[in-house]
Amino acid sequence: MAGEVRYGIIGTGMMGIEHVASLRALDGARVVALADPHEPSLGAAVAALGEDAAGVHVYGDHRELLDSGGCDAVVIASPNMTHADVLVDVLATDVHVLVEKPLCTTVEDCRRVAAAAEGRRALVAVGLEYRFMPSTARFVAEVRGGTVGRLRMLAIREHRFPFLVKVGDWNRFNRNTGGTLVEKCCHFFDLMRLVAGSDPVRLLASGGQSVNHLDEVYGGEVPDILDNAYVIVDFADGVRALLDLCMFAEATHHSEELVAVGDRGKVEALLPQGTVRVGRRGEHWIGGVEHDRVADDRVRYEGFHHGACYLEHADLLEAIRAGRRPAVGLDDGLWSVAMGVAAHRSIDEGRVVTMDEVLG
Repeated sequence: MAGEVRYGIIGTGMMGIEHVASLRALDGARVVALADPHEPSLGAAVAALGEDAAGVHVYGDHRELLDSGGCDAVVIASPNMTHADVLVDVLATDVHVLVEKPLCTTVEDCRRVAAAAEGRRALVAVGLEYRFMPSTARFVAEVRGGTVGRLRMLAIREHRFPFLVKVGDWNRFNRNTGGTLVEKCCHFFDLMRLVAGSDPVRLLASGGQSVNHLDEVYGGEVPDILDNAYVIVDFADGVRALLDLCMFAEATHHSEELVAVGDRGKVEALLPQGTVRVGRRGEHWIGGVEHDRVADDRVRYEGFHHGACYLEHADLLEAIRAGRRPAVGLDDGLWSVAMGVAAHRSIDEGRVVTMDEVLG
C-alpha cells in the first residue's frame, strides 16, 4: 500500500484522541472515520481533528464504521472489556488494526481473538507503546546489546497518580479492566519479557487497595481496583524481575524507573526526564556513571507518552507498506495479559502461580 492509509478510530476518549493527534502528525496517514456511542467523546474527537474534520464520517457504533468500507486500518481505543468483541468484528474484515492495551481482559478472550486472526493477511498490532518511548527503547537496546553482560536482575518501578475518571466510571471495577495488574501493568510485563528475551515461568505477588477510591460508590458498589503491588517474576533463563507499583505517589520526582543489572554492569532509565544511565563494572563507580538525555528526532507529536504513540503508528504504517509484521503482535499482547492475570491470582490466593496453570 504505497498511497495514503485511511484510518478509523473506534473509541474516542482520551486515548482515542491521542491516536487522532498522532495520526494527524504522521505523513501518509489520514483519519477518515470515528465511532463511539458517547456523543461528547465523538464531539471532542471531531474538535481534535481541527481543519482535518471536514469529510470525516462519524458513527455511534463500530459496526457501522466497518460496514462503510472506507477504512484501510482502524484503531481500537474503546474500554478494555469491549476489546474482544470489537476485535472479533474487525478481524472478520480485511482492515489492519491497532488495539490499545490490554489486548483483552482475560486469557480466554486473548485466545479467542488469536483464533479469529488465524490465516488473516491484514495486520494486527497491540498498543504496548512503552516499547517505543525513546528512553525505554534505548534501555532495551543497551541491555539486549550486551552493555550489562549477562542480565541477572530487572526492576521496574511506577509511582504515579490514581486512575483517571473515565466515561461511565468503567475503570473502577476489575470486571471491566481485567484488574490493575492487567490494565496498567501489562506495559511493564511486556517490557520485562522483551528485555529478558525469555518467557516467565512463575510469579509471586502481594498487593491491595490501600488508599484510592475507598470513599467512592457507583451503583451501590465500592471500586475494587488495586492501588499498590509488588510482583516478583522468574524467567526461564534465570532472570529475576520485580515490579513495584504505587498509584498514590504523585508527589514524586520521576514516576518510572527501569533498572537492569548483569555481571558486567547496570543500565537505568528514568521517566519522565528521559534520562538513561550506564555503569560498567571496572570502569565506573557509585556516582560516576554515564548520563544521557534520550530523544528521538522522528517524533512529530509527543502527546502523553513521550512520542511513543506516534512511533508505534509509524511502525505499523511501515509494516503495512512493507508487508511485514508489526513490532508488537498478538502473542506479546497475550503474554502481557497472562502475567497480569497470574499476579492477581497470586495476590488472591496467597501463593506462587506458574504461567503453565494460567496459559494451560
